[in-house]
Amino acid sequence: MVDWTARAWLAEAHEWIEQRLGGLGARRTGPIEQPHVRPWSTAMRVPTSAGDLWFKANAPLLRYEASVVQILSRVRPDLVPELVGVEPERGWMLMRAGGERLREVVAEERRLDRWLDVLPLYAELQLAAAPRAEELVALGTPDLRLASLPRVYSRLVGETEGLSPEQRNRLIDRAADVEAMCRELAELGVPETIQHNDLHDGQVFVSGDRSLVFDWGDSCVSHPFTTMSVTLEGLLAWGLDDVEGSVDTTPFRDAYFEPFSGREEREDLARAMASALRLGWICRAAVTLPLALALDGAPRDQLLDQVRTQLRMFLDGTPA
Repeated sequence: MVDWTARAWLAEAHEWIEQRLGGLGARRTGPIEQPHVRPWSTAMRVPTSAGDLWFKANAPLLRYEASVVQILSRVRPDLVPELVGVEPERGWMLMRAGGERLREVVAEERRLDRWLDVLPLYAELQLAAAPRAEELVALGTPDLRLASLPRVYSRLVGETEGLSPEQRNRLIDRAADVEAMCRELAELGVPETIQHNDLHDGQVFVSGDRSLVFDWGDSCVSHPFTTMSVTLEGLLAWGLDDVEGSVDTTPFRDAYFEPFSGREEREDLARAMASALRLGWICRAAVTLPLALALDGAPRDQLLDQVRTQLRMFLDGTPA
C-alpha cells in the first residue's frame, strides 16, 4: 500500500493540486490539511479562493473510483461530487466540498425523512448510468453482475479467513440459494448498473435542497437493488438511536422503487428486493476481501472481521 504521509508522495500530490488550482484561476488561502489517512486511501482539505476543495487518492485496488465519479458526473452531475481535477490512472481527484454530512443533519433534525428524497434520486442515478455498465467494468469497477455472482460467492467462502467450520458449512450449503436469487433478479429485467455498495448517512452530503453521494471507492457493477442491504438493513432499520429493527423500512424501500415502478409491478419489486438484500452483503464482502488480503496486521484483521460480519448478514440479516 502507498505511504500517504511520506514526504515525497505528499510533495507530488501537493504539486498536482497546485497545478489544478492554476487551471481554475484559484489560489490556496491556507495550508493543505490531511485529516483522513487510511491504508487504502487518503483525503486532504485544500482551502482556496474558490472555496474549500477536497483531494482524494486511492490505493491501486480502488483507483477505479476516479473513473466512476468521472462517468457519473457526466450522466447526473447534480448528484455526485463536482470534479475540478481528475487523473484516473493514479486514482486522484480534486472535488468541491459537498456541504454537511447527512449524518449530522439527521442527528440535529431527529428525523429520517430526508432519505425519502435521497433514495429516488439515487435510483435515478443508477438508471442513468446503466448504459455505461460495460464501460465501468472495463475501467476496473468490480464486476459483480448476476451472471458472475455465484462464482464470486464460492471464492469468498473459500478465501475468507477466520470462519468457523460451522459457518463455512452453512455458507457452502447456501450456494444453490445464491444461484436461485440471481436468477430471480435477472428475470425481473431491471438493468444492472453502478451500485455504491456502502450507501449510508456518512456518504451523503447536503447543501440546501441538494444532496450529493460521495465516496464511490467500494462501488461495483451489479443489480441496482443490492445497494439497499447497507442502506435499509445496515442503517435505516436501526433508527435514530441505533436500535435494531426499530424502524419500518418499507416507506424508504418504496421511495427507492419510484423510478423503477414503471417497469414492474410494485409487488414483484418487493419480492425481488428480499433476494437483493441478501445478495448485497455478498457484494459488500466481495469488494472488502481483496483489500483485506492486500494488507497486514491490524488493518487486515479489521477488514477480515468486516467480511465475516457481511457474510453473517447474508446468512441471517444480523451482525451479531
